[in-house]
Amino acid sequence: MNPVVAAVTDRIIERSRESRARYLSLLDRARDGWIGRPSLGCANLAHAYAGTPEDRAAMKADAGMNIGIVTAYNDMLSAHAVYYRYPELIKLWAREAGATAQVAGGVPAMCDGVTQGYAGMELSLFSRDTIALATAVALSHGTFEGALLLGICDKIVPGLLMGALRFGHLPMLLVPGGPMPSGLPNKAKAAVRERFATGEATREELLDSEIAAYHGHGTCTFYGTANTNQMMMEVMGLHIPGAAFVNPGTKLRQELTRAAVHRVAGLGWRGEDYRPIGQCVDERAIVNAAVGLLATGGSTNHLLHVPAIARAAGIVIDWEDFDRLSGAVPLIARVYPNGAADVNAFEEAGGMPFVIRELIAGGYLHGDILTAGAETLTGLKPALENDALTWRDPGASGDEAILRPVSAAFSPDGGMRILTGNIGRACIKVSAVEPDRWIIEAPARVFNDQSEVLDAFKRGELERDVVVVVRYQGPRANGMPELHKLTPPLGVLQNRGFRVALVTDGRMSGASGKVPCAIHVSPEALGGGAIGLIRDGDIVRLDAVAGTLEALVDGAEWLARTPAPAPAAADGFGRELFGLFRGAADEAEKGASAILASAGL
Repeated sequence: MNPVVAAVTDRIIERSRESRARYLSLLDRARDGWIGRPSLGCANLAHAYAGTPEDRAAMKADAGMNIGIVTAYNDMLSAHAVYYRYPELIKLWAREAGATAQVAGGVPAMCDGVTQGYAGMELSLFSRDTIALATAVALSHGTFEGALLLGICDKIVPGLLMGALRFGHLPMLLVPGGPMPSGLPNKAKAAVRERFATGEATREELLDSEIAAYHGHGTCTFYGTANTNQMMMEVMGLHIPGAAFVNPGTKLRQELTRAAVHRVAGLGWRGEDYRPIGQCVDERAIVNAAVGLLATGGSTNHLLHVPAIARAAGIVIDWEDFDRLSGAVPLIARVYPNGAADVNAFEEAGGMPFVIRELIAGGYLHGDILTAGAETLTGLKPALENDALTWRDPGASGDEAILRPVSAAFSPDGGMRILTGNIGRACIKVSAVEPDRWIIEAPARVFNDQSEVLDAFKRGELERDVVVVVRYQGPRANGMPELHKLTPPLGVLQNRGFRVALVTDGRMSGASGKVPCAIHVSPEALGGGAIGLIRDGDIVRLDAVAGTLEALVDGAEWLARTPAPAPAAADGFGRELFGLFRGAADEAEKGASAILASAGL
């Protein structure tokens, strides 16, 4: 192993020793004192079997595994619309494997692309906790010996895992649906957004552009949080190998899903290859997720999600671990916004099989983890041969502008930095930022809401070197919404030659790009975080080279300041219903989760 990866892994194992032991004890107790079909009462079983008369005889005979399907289907998310007929197909394929399957429950799955910039986005992060709770409810019946988790997008995969890991004695696989075919290139879409921000494009032109980009079933084709989720499931061994980026509606996609059903049916404790998900998601798998994130330039949202997933399995990973790994893990993929290519081009160039093979060979991934999707973590690419599923070596990169071997990486490091200073602790993704903008020093302009920034931009008040500070956007303040509405205007200012940066206790995910953004500032403004001390005109220095984030204010004056008053909590659009989550959430570095904090995990 690479010595830094090995050292960080050891650091996580040691830090997690007690909490991981408690978690594994939970698994043992769940397995030994199993609440399952052989021990359930007859009336309980009758209720469980009443809705599936076609499988009732097999269930009554307890002839094979009963697989719970937890689905995030809706057709508000293009990525999840593909799941419409998955349950009926899964039931057919389960019978082929001598098993049965039932839809255990549905989980909510909101689309950040729809709610972006509006009130609904304040429910987004805490939808992850809601998904985790819904997953637990789905699996609470005790009638399943394994599960398939149908989810893809931003909070859905982390939420499914957080809930599923509390039933970690069960074998489970994640079942993806794949990306939509390529439409309008992401770079062209971004250009229209910037033209609209300056009044050079009409609303009709903007809408036509967006529809040309987001046009069919499947994930969005940029490398944002949804597709980063799929990458992580691959390097953690929780997919059928190579399943992440195969398009929906293809024969290969169908056979990969069929293989997932057959695979999970063979992983129960009645067979010889018991692989419970709680054993699969160990410290090494979590390190693999972090390494994959860095090596591919994935979404910064996973600096929240990976710690939360880890905590659900009794594992503690912090931002310093990411920072150390980033200094050692090479960037070997360029996918928009870190490059021009979309995920379909990435897949065609070699995709995740190429990435996994290269990272294992280079000593960056733990290739010996206990995998659910295959015998071992493999860098093999799925294909059809006479309509049968097979796997092959991905060969050389099909396009070295997109994918490169470790020996010829785009960058020697992963492009994530942790910033510390008198403003607090933050993270920044620099893999898409030109190096001459890794250091920004400029007067601050402070806002409490992204709409205020847009209004100031339209009035021409930001036509200068500026550090835009948007505070009271943390999990306790308003649920930590994404601030992507700011990307076009800040990009316009940068294009005009100004030195521009964003500092916020809110979020900007993998869809963010060329403007330097210090995000997830902790402690957040609500509750006294130092970001609330910044005033208009203060000189703020963001230095991604030195790893610092400082307000260049006299020390005595800084200590004498009191935080700016917090805005009133917003209501409407269901936001008041999530007050419990906001009040209980812990800091971003721990995953910004209310349910994990309340559970003492």
